[in-house]
Amino acid sequence: MNALAVGVVTFACVFGGAVLGLFLRTVLPEHHLREDSKDVVKLVTGLIATLSALVLGLLIASAKTSFDAVNDAFSESAARVILVDRVLAQYGPEAKEIRDLLRRAIAQRFQQLFPDQAAPGAAMESLRGGAALEAVQTRVRALDPGNAAQRELQSRALQVMGDLAQARWLTFERSTSSTPPAFLVVLVSWLAAMFASFGLFAPRHATAMAALLIGALSVSTAIFLIEEMNHPLDGIIAISGEPMRNALAVLGK
Repeated sequence: MNALAVGVVTFACVFGGAVLGLFLRTVLPEHHLREDSKDVVKLVTGLIATLSALVLGLLIASAKTSFDAVNDAFSESAARVILVDRVLAQYGPEAKEIRDLLRRAIAQRFQQLFPDQAAPGAAMESLRGGAALEAVQTRVRALDPGNAAQRELQSRALQVMGDLAQARWLTFERSTSSTPPAFLVVLVSWLAAMFASFGLFAPRHATAMAALLIGALSVSTAIFLIEEMNHPLDGIIAISGEPMRNALAVLGK
């Protein structure tokens, strides 16, 4: 289920809880709505609200940390690509074809990761498939250094290419993280129960309904943002392709 669907389902459950509370107010006997009953419901609602706020805060912080980690990994990978290109440039004209191959591989990867019209999951497939960069690594390994300086440059290029491959797989793993469904079910049930208590004692007029509607939109939007940041390569909130675009601009120069 994508982030938008999770947000819509959350909104339906939470606002549905508020509507259920409004309905219960019309069918419950009067003694269930007295001040002493209202005080107990307020205490329980306060407890649920505190738990929900803590969990939402932790989920948002965790999703933002994961999003920033993937974004930083892409920036570091772009820097490593430039470094490989500069090392090969120092190696000499023998590495010119490898530099051209590297540039084509990065251009292809950029088009796969940041196309104008991306299909869902296309970016993840691009990360999983690294044949082009592996071909570059194989060509670097096949170089025949003629002196100590070239041997050192070849070793340096292979080391950076290895770091680049490791960063790609780490990014892939971090980009596949998601909130456990059972965790979301529990959180949404807490929110629905909380809004049901709001509706139970809310007056039945437009202002109260609007307030409940805005509240339900707010919490469902928060969960939508969490799910969006858990998938930083797809969706509305995605990482920037600017570092890779900048790298492409200097490769081969």
